[in-house]
Amino acid sequence: MKYNHLTAEQRYTIDVLLRQKKSRKEIAQTIGVSQSTLCRELKRNSGQRGYHWQKAQVKAADRQRRLQNYRSLTLEIRNFIRIKMREEQWSPAQIAGWLRKQGRKSVCVETIYAYIRTDKDNGGDLWKHCRHQLKHRKRQVSAPYVAVQDRTMIDDRPAEWDGSTPGDFEMDTIVGKDGKGAIVTLVERNTNFTLARKLPQGKNAKALAQTVILMLLPYIGKIRSITTDNGSEFAEHLLIAKRLRTKIFFAHPYSSWEKGCIEYHNKLIRQYIPKGTDFDSISDEMLKEIIIKINRRPRLKLGFSTPVAEFFKFIA
Repeated sequence: MKYNHLTAEQRYTIDVLLRQKKSRKEIAQTIGVSQSTLCRELKRNSGQRGYHWQKAQVKAADRQRRLQNYRSLTLEIRNFIRIKMREEQWSPAQIAGWLRKQGRKSVCVETIYAYIRTDKDNGGDLWKHCRHQLKHRKRQVSAPYVAVQDRTMIDDRPAEWDGSTPGDFEMDTIVGKDGKGAIVTLVERNTNFTLARKLPQGKNAKALAQTVILMLLPYIGKIRSITTDNGSEFAEHLLIAKRLRTKIFFAHPYSSWEKGCIEYHNKLIRQYIPKGTDFDSISDEMLKEIIIKINRRPRLKLGFSTPVAEFFKFIA
């Protein structure tokens, strides 16, 4: 029987029938595939706690995207990467940019880094020709960046929503050791009042959205705008905007100065939680105490009043 990709409905059926202790033969017949296809599905997409159809669907989609991305790396491009890195020490960005400028078939920078990582795992030496030898790339490089959809860019934010009066927030995340664990941070730009909460599911967009909604729910009506960056964890920005009755704007890529207030306050948090900290060692109560301390610091811009005092004057 010819192999075809399974659908979400087929995976759901597999999950249900496995729970009913049905045999693999019965399951394969029910969903209309061969037993070998079923066995391959269970082997590839089961987790430590067995098979769950939603997790299996996510795994399969990720694998298909990675494979599709890797197929674009033709032999010609791979050879070009090797020559330019080994002989001229070009960076992945320079390789991708030059190919595009010449009108030749190219790939994204992340795909080149994924190729370098694979080459290293197989005993290759391309990584040695990277200026930082991949040391600066703690995050996994195999997944290409996917732009957040339906963004409203910062260019469309009204000029008067610049933090000169209360109501304009900025939002970001900070991550733990080796990219594991995350904290979502928010700051009101005029009063510098800061909020932060751990994200048990890391940078999962839906979970982050629900957390942000809960954090700001008490202040509905006072949230004029939220400005953030283009991280995929903010993909559910429309849900946040709808529930909080606000507008969300996105800074330009690689333009952290366009949300400098949250960048500064993340550094204040890093005084207590340095980079490289395992977030499992940071309890919710500990994070709460850190934010209380930051909000109680007198600020020069506030005439040495405190963020907590000025913010609660605003929402009163």
